Amino acid sequence: MVFREIENKRDYLPLLLLADEQKNMIDLYLDRGTMFVLDEDGIIKGECVVTDEGDGVLEIQNLAVAQEYQGKGYGRQLIEYVVNHYKNRYKVLQVGTGDSPLTVPFYEHCGFVQHHIIQNYIIDHYDQPIFEGGKQLIDKVYLRMKL
Repeated sequence: MVFREIENKRDYLPLLLLADEQKNMIDLYLDRGTMFVLDEDGIIKGECVVTDEGDGVLEIQNLAVAQEYQGKGYGRQLIEYVVNHYKNRYKVLQVGTGDSPLTVPFYEHCGFVQHHIIQNYIIDHYDQPIFEGGKQLIDKVYLRMKL
């Protein structure tokens, strides 16, 4: 298993869209972010885009695992790679995600703790309703971990 930094991030748009369903929202962070992919035996299993938010805060903007490899620990491995890669350079790793009954517990299991919520963020910023685990996403939940 190899983690690689990617220059041509837009080449991975189909994978990025798994985690953020609207291209213009991806455009808000992609150019200023650093993208890593998890490559196993020449197959890209997942990706993670992180941005420097200032004051020692690093943010996961996009984390996606190809559908056929979900639930096999690749997302957690990407997070662990990012933590180890940046732990001596940043104080906090944060992630903002929809109030999903699937995604929020995933991040909590990876060691993140809920920090704050932006009410109505999803319905105010996305053109179409987004559903996960049978629930319409409305708010954006920020979770953090110390590095």
